[in-house]
Amino acid sequence: MVEVVRRGLPPGCEGPEVDMFGEIKFGREFFVLLARLDEECVCRVAAARCVWCGGPLHRSDYGRKPRGGLIAPEGEELVERFSLCCGWEGCRKRVTPPSLRFLARRVYLGVVVIVASLVAQGLGSAAALRRATQVPPRTTRRWLSWWRGPFTATGVFVQLRAALVGVAQKELPESIVGRLPGSATEQVRAMLEWLLPLTAGTVRDGSGESREKA
Repeated sequence: MVEVVRRGLPPGCEGPEVDMFGEIKFGREFFVLLARLDEECVCRVAAARCVWCGGPLHRSDYGRKPRGGLIAPEGEELVERFSLCCGWEGCRKRVTPPSLRFLARRVYLGVVVIVASLVAQGLGSAAALRRATQVPPRTTRRWLSWWRGPFTATGVFVQLRAALVGVAQKELPESIVGRLPGSATEQVRAMLEWLLPLTAGTVRDGSGESREKA
């Protein structure tokens, strides 16, 4: 299993159940890098122009209030969601590029959705899970249901299952993340990259048609 748990466990959260996990750190540098990669995404989408009318796309970023819990508190500082708006009158539609920081409209940062889901798979106690992540157990249960339900109907999952051997639907997301190469931090970043198509607002696919992403 990918060894993921936050650093600095509070009193009462020690013991064999938690010690089975290693330590993974998501410092400010990690999120600065993700923000820089998000900037590259927005530049590529802007260069492709408006998917409806072909007009120029201008920056129209907006603020969000992301939650990092105890997993990624420093990620809460980078609050801008990079976005674009068509500059032609009569269109003015918004285009929201993919993001490595934000997983669609979820309040928690994408890295938290991944790591807290992994921790939930390893911790049997709801109280221990909350102490370890500061994410409500009902939220992680909802995320696990998404991983093992709607997520499996996406093209991303189809591609992942084709690329990785032994992906088990009942063990998502660990059965994917655990098969990605690199350190725990590199595995989580790689998973964020795989999830990119699910994070966009309106994007242009390879055929030139536009599509909406929730």
